[in-house]
Amino acid sequence: GGCSGLSYVLEFGERKPEDETYEIEGIPCVVNPAHGIYLHGMEIDWKTGLDARGFVFTNPNASSTCGCGSSFAV
Repeated sequence: GGCSGLSYVLEFGERKPEDETYEIEGIPCVVNPAHGIYLHGMEIDWKTGLDARGFVFTNPNASSTCGCGSSFAV
């Protein structure tokens, strides 16, 4: 959920049996394979500027995003 439908969640948690594990630039990432269709090609960056602070998600699969950038629709 989120105001645009789907939302991004970065968290520390336990790996579930169905999860896939990737290593991206030395950082282990765990993703539910059912979510991969929505995340394929997505970039995550860290911003500290006036227009954005914290994690910024650039998702080529999103048809729209909310104003805060934390949720999207496909």
